[in-house]
Amino acid sequence: MGGRLRRIATDVTPLRVSRDFRLLWGGSFVSALGSQFAKVALYIQVYALTGSPAQVGLLGVSGLIGSFAGVFIGGSFIDAHDRRGVLAWTQVGHIGVSSVLVAGAVGGHPSLALLHGANLLTWLLASIDGPARQAATPRLVGNDLMPQAVALNQVLWQTTGIVGPALAGLLIAVSSPTAAYVVDLVSYAGLLVAALAMHPLPPEPLAGEARPVGVRAVKEGFRYVAGHRLLQSTFVIDLIAMIFGMPQALFPVLAVEQFDRGPAVVGLLFAAPAVGALIQALTAGPVTRIRRQGVAVIWAVVGWGAAIAAFGAVGANLALALVFLAIAGAADVISAIFRSTILQVTVPDALRGRLSGIFMLVVTGGPKLGDLEAGLVAAAVSPTFSVITGGLACIVGAFATGALYPELRHYDADVAGTGRVAADG
Repeated sequence: MGGRLRRIATDVTPLRVSRDFRLLWGGSFVSALGSQFAKVALYIQVYALTGSPAQVGLLGVSGLIGSFAGVFIGGSFIDAHDRRGVLAWTQVGHIGVSSVLVAGAVGGHPSLALLHGANLLTWLLASIDGPARQAATPRLVGNDLMPQAVALNQVLWQTTGIVGPALAGLLIAVSSPTAAYVVDLVSYAGLLVAALAMHPLPPEPLAGEARPVGVRAVKEGFRYVAGHRLLQSTFVIDLIAMIFGMPQALFPVLAVEQFDRGPAVVGLLFAAPAVGALIQALTAGPVTRIRRQGVAVIWAVVGWGAAIAAFGAVGANLALALVFLAIAGAADVISAIFRSTILQVTVPDALRGRLSGIFMLVVTGGPKLGDLEAGLVAAAVSPTFSVITGGLACIVGAFATGALYPELRHYDADVAGTGRVAADG
């Protein structure tokens, strides 16, 4: 029994062998938990101020603008500087932005401009510190342990994705968004302290070359993506899944109109996908041993889309809705593990920061475009129509991506990093 459980459970070897990975993982846990409080508070606050699902969807636009700006700003220097220092300074920036949200909430009726401005800056900073964390991980654990490290990171994100929204919804229900923003403010100290305690992570020297900075560095990153169809395919399939199948902007609307509940249910809807994702991440032992990782990504996105469409079709049955959201989360974490592993294993260290930034733009930008898409379709037709059609579009898009990018179908982890893919079959 014990041996079977060890084969199923997520491998914690990266946490055992790397002190700095433990620090990074622990600090990220505290910070990510607090960020969930601010995320839920923003959705609830904007809907309370406007009563409009389209206005809630516009949070996706301001977040997307911030993500784009962060990728270009971060891409200009992230691979040329100590990644530990990048982490520390971005946490200082997060503390400043979170202080603005607290001050606005204390005032009682913050303007939409203030909320969107803070949302933009939050995603700008996240699009710098996120790639710095991702690019640092192979240096901390090595390529061989990357699937296990990514699975552990998924445990982190999904645990905070469950606990954070659920607690935030309850806290806001008995208090106000102000309290949620205060939790977010305090939490950034976790990653700041961890970054300061880590060993320096200066860029690896390039033989006979000056490391590019500024616009040249950004162009080099995008040029690499343009010539790497395998990476393109992982970006495209995730964009399809998140743009059409991420209905989180509708959660405040569905809580009231479909389930006849309040903020506590909004928190449950946000948390449900993370419940399934956490269960999958905790039992990811067999998953991390899959070699045909591209095929796994395709089927994971198909599963995500099917579960989201089913969520939209359950009517007022809240329990069944939460189950389907959990199934969607489990499918999504499989896709996330392999897409991140493919990126970190196939990209050279000198480009990992910039490529991780583009990856972060896709991962965060897709849901932001999804917020806008879901809000506009819901306003034009209905929230239920928006959710169901979005899930079905994910299924079609996953198969289309596999057809257009055979590199994804043929990718085999046994030849990762060699520039080759396995023959089909």
